[in-house]
Amino acid sequence: MTSKPRLHDTSTMLPGLVAVALFGVLAVVFLGASFGDAAGFPSGAGITAGIGYAMFNITSVEGQNIIPSEGFLVAFLIIALVLDAALDGAVLLASRDEGGESSRQVATDGGTTGGDDE
Repeated sequence: MTSKPRLHDTSTMLPGLVAVALFGVLAVVFLGASFGDAAGFPSGAGITAGIGYAMFNITSVEGQNIIPSEGFLVAFLIIALVLDAALDGAVLLASRDEGGESSRQVATDGGTTGGDDE
């Protein structure tokens, strides 16, 4: 015996109304927001080089027209550390055996991995 879906279920009415209300608020905010005029790049400015200079907070280079921007060195370093930690975690998880134990021998006795045969 199959049953038909119930359309008038009050338990799903409240989340649906909240979603519609949130959509309405976000629509009003986005449609009512005013943005400044678009600023173009100066003529002769290298956009790729400008991104690199902005990332490392370099403000002036002889003979180059640098696009004024904010420095992103701290954000670059944080992202690099997080990606490095994620890569290390992926390598550690990939090197596990079927039993859940690590296949790599970890030195916890001051650097020697000799074990019991000392």
